[in-house]
Amino acid sequence: MIVRILGEGQLDLPDEALERLNALDAKVEAAVEAGDETAFASALAGLLDAVRAEASPHELDSLDESDLILPPADATMAEVAQMLSDDGLLPG
Repeated sequence: MIVRILGEGQLDLPDEALERLNALDAKVEAAVEAGDETAFASALAGLLDAVRAEASPHELDSLDESDLILPPADATMAEVAQMLSDDGLLPG
């Protein structure tokens, strides 16, 4: 799966990593729903750090479309709220 973190570029994320990342995604979603800015900032940073750790850089000269787009590390809670789907930021 090709993941784009806005402002950082594309990464290749193994499909099996989604299961491990969904718990972190749930924390982001819960913080947004609760309106808890502190928990949100921590949860988003944790999710993005885990994605970076699990993924490898995608070829820079590739024109492949991203399968998933994640917010930048400095995104506001309102911006992330607009990106959330029924599954959160990540599918599954």
